[in-house]
Amino acid sequence: MIQKISSAFILGVILLFTSSLSAQPTVESGKTLFRNYCATCHDKTMVKDATGPALAGAEERWAEYPREDLYGWIRNSQAMIAAGHPRAKELWDEWNSVMTAWPNLTDEDVESILLYITDASQPKAALGPSAGVGGEVEKADNSFLYLGLFALLAILAFILSRFIGSLNEIAAAQDGADFERKTLLQQLTSKKVVSFLIFLFVVIGGYTTVTRAINLGRQQNYAPEQPIKFSHATHAGLNKIDCQYCHDGARRSKHSIIPATNTCMNCHKAITVGSQYGTQEISKIYASIGFDPNTNAYIENYDEMSEDDIKTIFKKWFATNYIADKGQDEFIKRGEEVITEQWDNMVSSLTNEQKKSVRGPIEWERIHNLPDHVYFNHAQHVTVGELECQTCHGKVENMEVVHQFSPLSMGWCINCHRETEVQFSDNEYYASYAKYHEELANGDRDKVTVEDIGGLECQKCHY
Repeated sequence: MIQKISSAFILGVILLFTSSLSAQPTVESGKTLFRNYCATCHDKTMVKDATGPALAGAEERWAEYPREDLYGWIRNSQAMIAAGHPRAKELWDEWNSVMTAWPNLTDEDVESILLYITDASQPKAALGPSAGVGGEVEKADNSFLYLGLFALLAILAFILSRFIGSLNEIAAAQDGADFERKTLLQQLTSKKVVSFLIFLFVVIGGYTTVTRAINLGRQQNYAPEQPIKFSHATHAGLNKIDCQYCHDGARRSKHSIIPATNTCMNCHKAITVGSQYGTQEISKIYASIGFDPNTNAYIENYDEMSEDDIKTIFKKWFATNYIADKGQDEFIKRGEEVITEQWDNMVSSLTNEQKKSVRGPIEWERIHNLPDHVYFNHAQHVTVGELECQTCHGKVENMEVVHQFSPLSMGWCINCHRETEVQFSDNEYYASYAKYHEELANGDRDKVTVEDIGGLECQKCHY
């Protein structure tokens, strides 16, 4: 006898078919994966070297080896180097840089990344009429494709349901039983179909909730506009100012701290005109702390001074420098307009709904911000671990506007703890690890990682 086949089975087949389509490698998913996993060390143009090599042509350079070797390199490069793979050893000898392991990447994920690398490395001028403004490729609108696919599957479901109904009617006639053909509406509202849809809703809803919760608070590449246009490229890059001169808390406390305005004044009491913005940005420091650049002295009773008196001081300062730079004739033409613009810019930068005066601390916008349930200690990493600031924050000395360089995700931290070698040599903090010192001396161990000393214990970060 032909068994009755439920409509829920049809929906299950359709769901399986649809999910198999979505698992195919795509440039768009590759772009997302590249940003999440690769952009920390590799240049997004694919043709320039960064912390890691330029990725354009990577497939061609691995062409003489099985495709699985390229997958293995991307997932765990150190394992392939240890195994003596010739291409892996060649890259290690050339770059001598540890690539983060990504064991969770599937073959489809890797293929998507490779598709995106190929797409991103193509010259934008050669993209033809499909290129949008500035040579950027316009995203294809696949809405009609998905609607058409949905309509096709709906028609298929309808045909299958009618076919199955006919088979069930024939089977009932052979058994001499009564058979009442159900309408499509009755089939779609049956208990089994409704139960399946509820189950499907719970699964999809749960997956969406968890995925979005994981991404909550993630802000890689976040670069907010600051009240003062402070250039790290000028200070840390051009002038070689050490990071810990300003962020001196990094070596001795949990927080790296935002430098107080008097730290800025150590230099800017003498350097009164900036190389890029003239008096405009440096004057915001003076207005914040109460320094009169006209007399080169701090202002007495600055807290009690009216806004109009402060305005008079700084408009005089702006005018003096404008005349010195442009001349008296140019000042007569538009000097008053320029210095008014500078004052208005100062007020808009240093005040807000809560802070009504230019006096007082500069309210910098925070960039790096871990969740409240995560413990991170700068001194532990900088002083004890002897890590460079660039390890987490990227090459800040090249950044005109600082952005969050690393994802700062849990997986990123764990991978770092698994791979980072502890600096045991001449570090008294680790003198108590006698076993590891003996194993290193005897040649039984070539390194000690953060994981070996408990760096993956939950309570280390979640106390």
